[in-house]
Amino acid sequence: MHQVQGANTDHSPSAAPWLPADPGPLLPTLAAAHARIAAVHPDAYARTRNALDGAVSGLSPYISHGFVTLAEVLANVNARHALDIQHKFVYELGWRAFFRHVWQHRGAAIWDSLHEGPLPDHAYTPALPEDIRQGRTGVPVVDMAVHTLYTTGTLHNHARMWLASYVVHLRKVHWRAGADWLYAHLLDGDLASNHLSWQWVAGTGSSKPYLFNADNVARFAPAPWHSPGSSIDTSYEALDLLARDPRAIAAAPHPGATPLATTTEPHLLTAPPSALGITQADAALVEGRAVWLVHPWSLGDLPVDLAPGTVVIGLYLSDFHRLWPWSEARWRFVGTRMAQLAPVCWHADAATIGQALRGASQVGFVAEPHLMPWLKPWVRGSQGPALFPAVGQPCTSFSQWWSRSTRGIANATELLALAKSP
Repeated sequence: MHQVQGANTDHSPSAAPWLPADPGPLLPTLAAAHARIAAVHPDAYARTRNALDGAVSGLSPYISHGFVTLAEVLANVNARHALDIQHKFVYELGWRAFFRHVWQHRGAAIWDSLHEGPLPDHAYTPALPEDIRQGRTGVPVVDMAVHTLYTTGTLHNHARMWLASYVVHLRKVHWRAGADWLYAHLLDGDLASNHLSWQWVAGTGSSKPYLFNADNVARFAPAPWHSPGSSIDTSYEALDLLARDPRAIAAAPHPGATPLATTTEPHLLTAPPSALGITQADAALVEGRAVWLVHPWSLGDLPVDLAPGTVVIGLYLSDFHRLWPWSEARWRFVGTRMAQLAPVCWHADAATIGQALRGASQVGFVAEPHLMPWLKPWVRGSQGPALFPAVGQPCTSFSQWWSRSTRGIANATELLALAKSP
């Protein structure tokens, strides 16, 4: 929720002569991920990505869960369509890397406002109102976004921005409440990308709040999303004043509107469903043996250099999921792929897992910031491949990070060559 700038955005799909074929549903398989990569047409993406029916890739769940890496995505796309370093598709991959950069340097500070937004934190309510949760605000763009989120587990980036902007600036709900809620229902939820995007919209992670109006929705969304006569049907100047006035809170449901039918919020689970076949951590299974841990953010192919006899174990860390529950749809998306990789899957807290693995000859896994606060004391993971060169000093904006990370790089081929360098 970061790359669309108000009304001055890219052209709608009508400007594109054609759109690529739909690569199919979001199945938890490598084949489905690769089909989506093969379907990417960068020029159509650049022209139409801001439209809800534009040529977006749908790769986010596969990238978030490590089916494929940023480098793999770019290498495959660039092999068919040679890309300049400033191409919108490369730029968009950079946003994900930038958010990880901020998380690396700021750590747990990203759960709090990075700086004050249009209003101080205490001016926003800490709880998400029920009418938003149930998709019955009477503002069609908001209610359609909530319905789409619950029924598909996904949401177009532009719709995420609209939803976040309405929640924070028109309803005066603190961005953290909205970010936690959205993360829990997304198949592709990444804590850095999600929460820092909400801060970008809120103006606590950017220089100004992101605002949108009914004209913007009409330009980029299908008719059922259009919201004439609603609280967003006004000028950007008026919206900016509303965002900066703590007393200006949009009524809900919107007066005179006919809200959509109430949308039931899916239940959230702090543990994997029993159907996924989870077992207890078993020290006897790994005694004296090498172990490779597969976790929800490393669902690509297993390393080719695993030693013979290595025990592959799927890991669901209860410490994490008690803080960040998931929808059942996300559990099943992850669990289906996990079962393809690991014959045994454990669900336990870090202390229990650490005790069970004490007798292993070695333990390897792909290091992941979602898990490292709990795993770091007892096991060291290997870093996965990075697409963009590391920037040692913390950057306060994407433009600053982009300039430093891509300095001297002309195209995607050069970027990929650097990514493969030792």
